Amino acid sequence: MKTFVSVLYGWLSILFILLLSSLLLAFMLRFTSLGESTLAWTTLFVSFIALFAGGFIAGVKSKQKGILVGVLTSLMFTLFVLLYRYLGLDTGFTIENMIHHMFYLLLAMLGAILGVNLSSEETA
Repeated sequence: MKTFVSVLYGWLSILFILLLSSLLLAFMLRFTSLGESTLAWTTLFVSFIALFAGGFIAGVKSKQKGILVGVLTSLMFTLFVLLYRYLGLDTGFTIENMIHHMFYLLLAMLGAILGVNLSSEETA
């Protein structure tokens, strides 16, 4: 149960970071000279940071099983995106999307591992 709650915290933090950053990027796109070509790289970078931070938060909450928590956090995010793309946009994943989600998986695992190790030092 503790693993599920920590994954939920990580997943919600990912969604919060992505919603906040999309609002910020929308304002920047509207009120600055930021172009759409730069926006694609910026959103990819922000999503990498969001998955790392979500994995980190999940690892800190879990305090154990960092790899499992990171994998579950990333897979929940990937399932959410896949369902949105399939049900909402009627498209699937491309090879490029699969590569992005493999990096999301690695970053969430790395964040969770670091979160578990940093949280266990605080309790010792």
